[in-house]
Amino acid sequence: MSKAQARIKEVISFFENKDTTLGFRKLMDCVIDTQDLDLFKEVIDLTDWKERHPENMDAFIEKSLSILDKASKIPIQEYDNKNPVIIGHDLIKTYGKHRFTLGPVSIQIHKGDVYGLVGENGNGKTTLLRVLAKEIKLNEGTLLFNFDTSYDSDYDLRTNLVYIPQRTQRWYGSLKDNLKFVLSNYGIPPEENEIRVLMMIARLGLWNYKHLKWNELSSGYKMRFELARTLLRQPELLLLDEPLANLDVLAQQVILEDLKSICNSINNPIALILSSQQLYEVEKVSDKVIYLENGKHTDNLDTEEINQNQLILEIDSNVDRATLLSVFENFGLQKLIYNGGIYVAYFNESTAFSTVLEILGKHQIEVTYIRNISKSTRRFFVS
Repeated sequence: MSKAQARIKEVISFFENKDTTLGFRKLMDCVIDTQDLDLFKEVIDLTDWKERHPENMDAFIEKSLSILDKASKIPIQEYDNKNPVIIGHDLIKTYGKHRFTLGPVSIQIHKGDVYGLVGENGNGKTTLLRVLAKEIKLNEGTLLFNFDTSYDSDYDLRTNLVYIPQRTQRWYGSLKDNLKFVLSNYGIPPEENEIRVLMMIARLGLWNYKHLKWNELSSGYKMRFELARTLLRQPELLLLDEPLANLDVLAQQVILEDLKSICNSINNPIALILSSQQLYEVEKVSDKVIYLENGKHTDNLDTEEINQNQLILEIDSNVDRATLLSVFENFGLQKLIYNGGIYVAYFNESTAFSTVLEILGKHQIEVTYIRNISKSTRRFFVS
């Protein structure tokens, strides 16, 4: 089964299970891959119809599947992402003697993959993003770009990559007019401009906000606007600095899933690097995690204190330490620490997560929260 066929099957499954919200977003991704403006128009019309008939789910599903059927008949050439778009070798950026130094950092970035950039505050995440965006110069190392679109200068290069900082600049006028202005700079004819802008507005959930201005939007929708403006430019590399900072938990999950789906386009994928303090959410969608500690990065995240094969759990419970120590006494517990209101329990390699759950249940220990962080970068923050 091809990637395109798998996507079509996934959309059908969502609609069969009445999950119309996610199903429609996935449907729009399939349509965007076709680059068929007539299908774009059908999606735009359906988006408007859906807002006026929110209670008519059966008709909406029928209309959606009709568009999906048309999209499935348009052949799509799958992009070959075997060659990295960025190769960075021993990148070093220093701010002077006895001041912070980033590096050495060596990375390879591929289109269609999502890279989570994590680390404690002050460990160089923003500096690395700005280096990759060509906003600041390296002191040492080599940074090579291998974009599909040729470039003769740094200005041309920067049209293929977009860096969105945590704090974005204010804009004027309506959201829709600003997006149309972006495409007009690329010489897109007015009719096509309107269609592409409305399609992106629909895809990023901005339909009911398209006529609003800057001060009428929440922080979350301002970020969605920035993403819409960026994606209309069809970059090959997207660098996001703390895009989740001002979003609630649900909005974080939705926007990350949207980004991963859009960047995984079959014929026009994007390489995405995003920094965030929201470790679990970022790790869930990332194909690879880049972890910075004291400005340095390594593929081997092992430390002397942490054995990668041991079981490490975060446990939130009202019971005291003595009770937990007693419960786990004969089950390979090596260390139990209290960190930020949550216990962090380290077990030996022979202890399974399911065993711990069984023990807690057997002793009727009330647990508000438990998570296995053995393979999460979270384990380096609590160690």
